[in-house]
Amino acid sequence: MAATDPATIEAYQLEGRKFPPPEEFKKDALVVDPWMYDDADRDWQGFWARQALDLLDWSKEWDTIVEWELPFAKWFVGGQLNVSYNCVDRHVEAGKGEKVAFHWEGEPGDTRTITYADLQVEVRRFAAVLRSLGVAKGDRVAIYMPMIPELPVAMLACARLGAAHSVVFGGFSSDSLRDRINDAEAKVLITADGGWRRGAVIPLKENADAAVADTPSIESVVVVRRTDKPVAWDDARDRWYHDLMAAVTDEDAAVAPEPMDAEQLLYLLYTSGTTAKPKGIMHTTGGYLTQVAFTHKYVFDLHADTDVYWCAADIGWVTGHSYIVYGPLANGATSVMYEGSPDFPQKDRWWSIVERYKVSILYMAPTAVRTFMKWGTEYLQAHDLSSLRVLGSVGEPINPEAWMWYHENVGGGRCPLMDTWWQTETGAIMISPLPGATTLKPGSATFPLPGIAAEVVDDKGNACATGGGYLTLTRPWPSMLRGIYGDPERYKQTYWSRFDGRYFAGDGARIDDEGYFWLMGRVDDVMNISGHRVSTTEVESALVDHPTVAEAAVVGAKDETTGQAIIAFVTLKGGVEADKEHGEALRRHVTKKIGAVARPKTVIFTDDLPKTRSGKIMRRLLRDVAEGRDLGDTTTLADASVVDEIKRRAAGGGSDEE
Repeated sequence: MAATDPATIEAYQLEGRKFPPPEEFKKDALVVDPWMYDDADRDWQGFWARQALDLLDWSKEWDTIVEWELPFAKWFVGGQLNVSYNCVDRHVEAGKGEKVAFHWEGEPGDTRTITYADLQVEVRRFAAVLRSLGVAKGDRVAIYMPMIPELPVAMLACARLGAAHSVVFGGFSSDSLRDRINDAEAKVLITADGGWRRGAVIPLKENADAAVADTPSIESVVVVRRTDKPVAWDDARDRWYHDLMAAVTDEDAAVAPEPMDAEQLLYLLYTSGTTAKPKGIMHTTGGYLTQVAFTHKYVFDLHADTDVYWCAADIGWVTGHSYIVYGPLANGATSVMYEGSPDFPQKDRWWSIVERYKVSILYMAPTAVRTFMKWGTEYLQAHDLSSLRVLGSVGEPINPEAWMWYHENVGGGRCPLMDTWWQTETGAIMISPLPGATTLKPGSATFPLPGIAAEVVDDKGNACATGGGYLTLTRPWPSMLRGIYGDPERYKQTYWSRFDGRYFAGDGARIDDEGYFWLMGRVDDVMNISGHRVSTTEVESALVDHPTVAEAAVVGAKDETTGQAIIAFVTLKGGVEADKEHGEALRRHVTKKIGAVARPKTVIFTDDLPKTRSGKIMRRLLRDVAEGRDLGDTTTLADASVVDEIKRRAAGGGSDEE
């Protein structure tokens, strides 16, 4: 790969292989020609209005399709609907109550089959529980749980009442949970005694206790019993989920899904920013549900009566919100949901799940694909994967080699592979093939979906017909973020200030001679670790929080498995010895402060950091060191010898993850 300057984004080599939709696949595909693109091009607002009417049930139709006062959009203004009703009740009313909503499998091997009728009962009862705890429309509820069915139940119960949920990934630390609760001023926290991961218990309740010690807005903590391990208990605050559910009467459980304005806040989801404070991304009701339902149906060619769909992500991230919970349930799909690790108890766990439930649509991250590549094909070959018919990739660009491996070894060369580009902020897939209509190129997300307007621009904001630059969006879309919670000015500055009239969130892309989009990675200081965005500032803040650290800078360096790995350059306070054990201590400290996803792979100790004369750390040089590149011009450095010292120490290996 060749580096492009100054954007520090990687350009893919030219890729000549092409894969048109298989003729056999096209026989039953929902879209096999350009009609949908043409329809959207003629009237993009009318196109989205037609999707909203076709895919969802509305209590009251809207007056205005979209109000757009840059950078703030409102969709389906005046319309009313309830997300919980659209995802659950309407399917039961249509006579599909016995249809399976989730085939759930826990890491230890326990299973549950949850029908839409089962889901309706659980959601109604838990909505009654939340109401009894004082939760009302407009409140915020924090959720910190493992991948168990009670997680989507909690989300849907919040939506039923009009309370916004804020799901915090179960791998995050107590500090991260505390900060997110406090920013949202959540009234209730829903957690579990723990969750299973590689045979060990994740101490969710312990972390939750540490967090709520400093969260004055929390009135109650609801705890799901998952592991049966003993946990600390506060009788004045903590409540067992099963006790609360058992106490709900049938009369109490008759919680009608209240119609919500289309712009009612559905959820907050916090994502890393370029400051240490996470950003609370706001997603609302009508536009969001329209686009996640549309993209789930057409990107994966969903045939809800026959497909078994598996998005192998975590609900703690936006992929799980949109493509485990809201999109599939709105479409009445049958999904698989799995709690644990892909290598427990053996490295064939995922493939045994595909075989057992006859999964037909599989959506996963390139990090997982690269991991499976390292493990070899023997684990796949031990299982029957012939049920698969559509594959998907999400979270980061997938390189052509991983694309080909996934296509050939998992999909048997017969399954269209949907490489999807989108973000927490976009809410739903934006750039992707349609499996029955798009000729695929390994490593390319192909084209913006119908109704989406995307352009690559140069440094001055001029659109590029071909070549590399910055990926921007030029008009509103239904599932777009409505802002950053409590900070509209930060929303403007973060997403709309770089290019006039354009949304830009830091991704580079190029367009080839046939108009295909090729994503080229991040161009800012937010790192992409296994498809998860981690702020350099958050990690640096955690490192400097350690009493021995004077200064720290982190960069994301290319990594074969995780896409990027976090490399930390650390200057210790005087008198502290820089050795491997101390590096391990710092890595543990970051895990405690933020979570394992932010743990540096390597800690490199240095007496100083390369800075400009104005004092700004030159991360480009640190990235060059981390990736072993030749260093460019260093004449703007205060002390050029610093670079040589850092390069020498990096060559020694630093403190590296085993």
